[in-house]
Amino acid sequence: MKLSYDKSTDSLYIELRDMPARRTREIEPDVMLDIGDDGEPIGYDVQHASTKRDLILSIVLETEPKIAAE
Repeated sequence: MKLSYDKSTDSLYIELRDMPARRTREIEPDVMLDIGDDGEPIGYDVQHASTKRDLILSIVLETEPKIAAE
């Protein structure tokens, strides 16, 4: 897992796996989930990250990220 924070935009990218995204899905306001070719999560893009600490902790501490229902 790799975290990249941009203070100027208050955005955080949580990279779970280093691979290109096949599609992106908004799982809640200001939170995008990148999904790989295999249909599994590869990362989260969190906007307004400083206001979403509980969500970020749940993503980082969760062993198997969940994909929102289609």
